[in-house]
Amino acid sequence: MREAIEMIVKGLVDDSENVDVREVEQRNGATLIEVRVAQTDVGKIIGKQGKTIRALRSLVRIAGTKQNRRYLLEIVE
Repeated sequence: MREAIEMIVKGLVDDSENVDVREVEQRNGATLIEVRVAQTDVGKIIGKQGKTIRALRSLVRIAGTKQNRRYLLEIVE
């Protein structure tokens, strides 16, 4: 899952070298995917009215459902 999100995010931002995606296991069995990008690219990940980040979160949720896992996606500054 981490590789897929990293590939998508790198395609969206201008500074793809500063993209860092990490998976962190949570106590409740969920996996948190943390996305770090350059400060100038945060708006591109969020999108107009949050549509881009909502779409990414939907993709993660659907992929998790297929794998019987729970994924959460967060942008970390």
